[in-house]
Amino acid sequence: MTDGASSYFIFGAGFSGRAFGRLAAQAGHKVVGTTRSAEKADALRDDGIAPLVFNGVATDDIAQALASTTHLVISIAPGETGDPVLTNFATAIASMPKLEWIAYLSTVGVYGNHDGAWVDEETECRPVSQRSIQRVAAEEAWRVLAETTGKPLAILRLSGIYGPGRNGLINLEKGKARRLVKKDQVFNRIHVEDIARALVFLGEARTGGVFNITDDEPAPPQEVVAFASKLMGKEPPPEIDFETAELSPMARSFYGENKRVSNAKVKAAGFTFAHATYRDALTRMWTDGNWR
Repeated sequence: MTDGASSYFIFGAGFSGRAFGRLAAQAGHKVVGTTRSAEKADALRDDGIAPLVFNGVATDDIAQALASTTHLVISIAPGETGDPVLTNFATAIASMPKLEWIAYLSTVGVYGNHDGAWVDEETECRPVSQRSIQRVAAEEAWRVLAETTGKPLAILRLSGIYGPGRNGLINLEKGKARRLVKKDQVFNRIHVEDIARALVFLGEARTGGVFNITDDEPAPPQEVVAFASKLMGKEPPPEIDFETAELSPMARSFYGENKRVSNAKVKAAGFTFAHATYRDALTRMWTDGNWR
């Protein structure tokens, strides 16, 4: 982040948003981030992020912060009534005097099921789950707003997010890891640090467009559990047949979508992933001891 005048506002400084805010603050930039409760504010301050509470209702302090923002990052999921940020702040965002770039964190779920085939940013979106249908609608709503403002919009479609405090090593330690096996099923993943780094990369250049932010290697989930077990020197949990497993409707719905997501576009733009595969990432977290 080379522009000393940059000011970042993050709607939704949760796992991904906070990781980005921390990186931006470390580079010496002003960073404001929202949280749903005042109880989480101190943790954001510790990362150099000025906290504001946003629980779905517009506030004057948020509107004031937006007035000086150059880079706007949205990391809040839409709901049944639409995107809560647009519902409350579309007018304010459209008139932000210093805005230079917008980023919207979406999901590879918008592609739906492709029976294990490769997909890229040009692939037709055919979402299956209600949450992914809402994401497609939110992406389009942000495109419309960006076109109205004439500002570049980067849509980052993220695969399964993990990192320190949220990973297969933690699940094994807590005894919650399961080796579900569904024939030919694969998932992509993304380390939270690479989401933050991708936002930095795209934001510095004010780059717009749709980008898959995902690892190099879509893999069966049971293989990831087995690899984490080997790192920890533990016996992996037994394999469980997906068809007969007891799963929540949401958990089962994830397995209804099978695809291999390409990250070639963002690489062609010049971005390099720090955690290209789950093996790289888990090994590094285990070696560094920061996986908890």
